[in-house]
Amino acid sequence: MTLVEKVTAFVRPKFEGEGTGHDFHHIERVLNLSRYIQAHEGGDIEIVELSALLHDISDHKFNGGKLDEGGKVAFNILIEYGASIEIAERVKYIVDNISYKGANVPAEMRSIEGRIVQDADRLDAMGAIGIARTFAYGGNRNQPIYEPTLSYNLHGNFEEYANSKTSTINHFYEKLLLLKNRLNTKTGRKIGQERHDFMELFLNQFYSEWKFNSIMNK
Repeated sequence: MTLVEKVTAFVRPKFEGEGTGHDFHHIERVLNLSRYIQAHEGGDIEIVELSALLHDISDHKFNGGKLDEGGKVAFNILIEYGASIEIAERVKYIVDNISYKGANVPAEMRSIEGRIVQDADRLDAMGAIGIARTFAYGGNRNQPIYEPTLSYNLHGNFEEYANSKTSTINHFYEKLLLLKNRLNTKTGRKIGQERHDFMELFLNQFYSEWKFNSIMNK
């Protein structure tokens, strides 16, 4: 088995059946999007594939808010399966820096491989699948779908972003609608535009139905 095949076999059972939108189907979509973008943008395909497979291995949303935990876990898995220290370090850097940390928090991603996987992960948070995943996550966290009295925030640091009280609709303004302008590659931006437009269409329909319901209840 190749290193990628070994890591795939390790990761799959850990994420199957996960209910927040971060399941193995998400990882597989990120992997395939990453391969597609890499074919157009270049970079080391093995680093891209390994980073895509391990990008959520210990995500801050599920490990108590530790931003650097995922990279350490990914590094140890890769060494255990026979990767070189160089490969493990390159993947560790990507896993540690892939996450969105707030609207006003600058992102760091120096490698082309990291920019590719980051684009793929962000694209899966956009469009129809992104909408579905957002509501799955919000329900899992007992967030309201929409609360008109609850304003959205453009967070200035990760702690504020991770701990703020929000609604699922607010999350569109705090993250999802901002992703289009944070995509790194030409290929990613081309895919992202259509998905961004669909999210705006969804929100327009949502508000139209919400307003209609409010009128009917008067």
